[in-house]
Amino acid sequence: MLQKVLIANRGEIALRVLRACKQLGIKTVAVHSTADKDLMHVHLADESVCIGPPSPTESYLNSPAIIAAMEVTHADAVHPGYGFLSENADFAEQVENSGFTFIGPTANTIRVMGDKVSAIEVMIKAGVPTVPGSNGPIDEDDERTLKIAREIGFPVIIKAAAGGGGRGMRVVHHEADLIKSVRVTQTEAQTFFGNGTVYLEKFLENPRHVEIQVLGDGQGNAIHLGDRDCSLQRRHQKVIEEAPAPGIPQAVRDEVLETCIKACEQLKYRGAGTLEFLYQDERFYFIEMNTRVQVEHPVTEQVTGVDIVREQLLIAGGAPLSYSQSDIQIRGHSIECRINAEDPKTFVPSPGKIQMFHAPGGNGVRVDSHLYSGYTVPPHYDSLIAKLICSGDTREEALRRTEIALDEMLIAGINSNIGLHKELVTDAGFMKGGVNIHYLEKKLGL
Repeated sequence: MLQKVLIANRGEIALRVLRACKQLGIKTVAVHSTADKDLMHVHLADESVCIGPPSPTESYLNSPAIIAAMEVTHADAVHPGYGFLSENADFAEQVENSGFTFIGPTANTIRVMGDKVSAIEVMIKAGVPTVPGSNGPIDEDDERTLKIAREIGFPVIIKAAAGGGGRGMRVVHHEADLIKSVRVTQTEAQTFFGNGTVYLEKFLENPRHVEIQVLGDGQGNAIHLGDRDCSLQRRHQKVIEEAPAPGIPQAVRDEVLETCIKACEQLKYRGAGTLEFLYQDERFYFIEMNTRVQVEHPVTEQVTGVDIVREQLLIAGGAPLSYSQSDIQIRGHSIECRINAEDPKTFVPSPGKIQMFHAPGGNGVRVDSHLYSGYTVPPHYDSLIAKLICSGDTREEALRRTEIALDEMLIAGINSNIGLHKELVTDAGFMKGGVNIHYLEKKLGL
């Protein structure tokens, strides 16, 4: 069992990790920037250390400062949460080389799965279905590139191997535009990610975004916790997630779940992870793996009863998996709304002082948030300020509870996207289930 965990993050996920540590009797260290001294988890942690000014590069992305904080507080492990250093293989390696435990996969696993070309190679080997494509990087051989694209069939999408967050991608509809687009994407990839490697894939016109949650013990044992649908997105940023994904035939679902476990066993995957897929015409196509806890992990927790962060802590401490696959039963339905400090029309961030915060309650309602009345939302970080998670025996019940909870939720003093969520959970297309990744942007006229 870990004795003391340093939480290298902020906001709601830092508070979420702190609560899981407390349940296990693990002492906690909160690190924070000068702008975050009043965060809820900083007040609740056993110890706190200021690691720098507001800029993330000088605080939450400052590896030496975080490792130094572990040394002075005698922490034995670090939980990176999501974002910041959570998928930084160099940081994970530095932590381990300094004699501490990184709560997550090995640095090598993070590197392999962080490069989309090598990740696809791993998945193909394990039998996981992938998008038809180059199955590796494309080079300066233009004729080879054109041949691959013709075999795939237009439209195709060029992707940066080290890309993420919607960057490093370009759709090509016509053969005449292909080579120029490859060169531009390679240049952008080198500029943004320090790696100009790109690859080709078939561009799916109307897919859904469905992901599989997994847990592995690092010894070759792994289980899945079912799937989630994250198709309601704006500019590649998820807005609403739900579990399980609606409208997928069970036989199709079971087949992809089985291959995901096989891949994790072959990787000897350690900790929590998510395999992301595009889903179209009753077929799954692997796109990438996130080697960390996801923002939307609560919807999976609600339908499985598994505390994913608790499992991360136990696995990092050397414990075997708490569950076998036969223990995992999907019960009911759960929906998560990401509540952001932003203008609901323009999506411009809205930092400022919270005059009043009221969290909704009732059966099947969960709110993960670091907000409290009087807290000031700083302008330096992501605008996520709360997650509303509502569950029910059926999807319809979960939707109705979400609608009621949104009516109860009060965040005064700043703008939020609560109004947008109210509109979405009563939208006829979303209520029907199974919308594609373009649905929200079309609805918003983007």
